[in-house]
Amino acid sequence: MTEMRRYDVIVIGGAAAGLSGATALARSRRSVLVVDGGQPRNAPSDGVHNYLGHDGLPPALLLARGREEFIGYGGEIRTGAVSSVTRLPDDGFAVALGDGSVVEAARILVATGVADELPDVAGLAGRWGVDVLHCPYCHGWEMRDRAIGVLATMPLAVHQAMLWRQLSKDVIVFSHTQPGLDLGGLDVEVVDGLVTAVETRDGHLSGVRLADGGTVARDVLVVSPVMHARAGFLSGLGLEPEIQEMDGHVIGTQIPAGPTGATGVPGVWAAGNVANLMETVVGAAAAGVRAAVAINADLAMSGR
Repeated sequence: MTEMRRYDVIVIGGAAAGLSGATALARSRRSVLVVDGGQPRNAPSDGVHNYLGHDGLPPALLLARGREEFIGYGGEIRTGAVSSVTRLPDDGFAVALGDGSVVEAARILVATGVADELPDVAGLAGRWGVDVLHCPYCHGWEMRDRAIGVLATMPLAVHQAMLWRQLSKDVIVFSHTQPGLDLGGLDVEVVDGLVTAVETRDGHLSGVRLADGGTVARDVLVVSPVMHARAGFLSGLGLEPEIQEMDGHVIGTQIPAGPTGATGVPGVWAAGNVANLMETVVGAAAAGVRAAVAINADLAMSGR
């Protein structure tokens, strides 16, 4: 099945960055289609934080409100995955969806976020976003004064320990795959040895199990996921994610983009975590709007 509808802009990804950009474009009377796979990264979280006026709002409710606003300005949403994006002879783009349909657009905004590759520790993935966490700004206040563990899989664990130590006096670093960490005099206990599993009790994280069979009681475990840009569908345009490092360790991949989200492929912009691994929800929303402003201006200058 081929659908020849031509939009001004197709936004791939319908979370904070995508919906914010799409809404700004729709308010400029652009025809906009959002294609969303329905897998927002922050879905397991109880609430969105550091987003002025929306603090504590459940992620699903934030997106539901955003969708309603976008549709109210004439926008369209389709649920599904994008399999490929190709350039058309007139410099527009054909976007192939997983159901076999194809839609076209003059411009593309990619806001598909990242997929988190978690440490290989039994039981950890099931607690991700609940009491296995990574961001003190997203979750720290809610976990204040609790028993916090930091799982060291890269030197970034030292930085994490410093930040989480501001929120609780009970912080332990598990050296795991980073023995000999230098905590620089930080008043934090270090437990050596590999971590093999996390344990739960009554639906909550209760402890961390070590390879020697010992268990250390913890309420929260902080980890460093490797964040991979969800952007394989862009390979046909020659647009590939680039590896990002910190202190010589790979922390993830992202699509290279400029301040407005413009990529190296004319007509394609990227916003949110897919182009900036460290972006928070409010930052992703702002990036989506910045990209939308640039896209609208580009369309206007091209006579559209």
